[in-house]
Amino acid sequence: MNSTLGMVILGFLARAPLTGYEITRTVTGALRFFWHASHSQVYPELARLEAAGLVQVEHIAQQGKPDQKRYTPTRAGLDALAAWLVGPLEPAKRRSEIAVRAYCSAYALPQAAADMFAAQARQHAERVAQFEAYRAHLEDLPDNPLADVGSIEFADYAVVMRGLALEQAQAQWSGWMAERLRAAAAPR
Repeated sequence: MNSTLGMVILGFLARAPLTGYEITRTVTGALRFFWHASHSQVYPELARLEAAGLVQVEHIAQQGKPDQKRYTPTRAGLDALAAWLVGPLEPAKRRSEIAVRAYCSAYALPQAAADMFAAQARQHAERVAQFEAYRAHLEDLPDNPLADVGSIEFADYAVVMRGLALEQAQAQWSGWMAERLRAAAAPR
């Protein structure tokens, strides 16, 4: 059984050979809203993938430093990735701190709770703007690579559209909570 992190890493490597550092940078870059992994998780997973024959390593000599390791998926790794991509999804984890705060909001001062939810709405609105900017960038690419659902650009676009929808919903809901709580805090 391959780990989800292993499959995420294989997905990155299918796009381009990468070092462990580059993989970690990718996780903290474009995918940071959907996936997180630290150096301490990435490197042991790369070792497991290598031991399982799913990646191969190229050692690149460096002056005055240890060799750099650049990873690429093997045919078996690409086959495992392809099987994982269309396999059943694990049930989504349903933990949400903001939902618990809403559930318990009757025990908070309405104005203080409204301020917290308004801050959440602003944070989500900022992320909406980030996703919209990236969406516009992808939509402006020459030769319309988004028309090809098999392209990396379309895959990026699909993730951006999901993130945009989720952030818009979170911004709208958090704003709604703030409005309701402000109304409850208003003098009558």
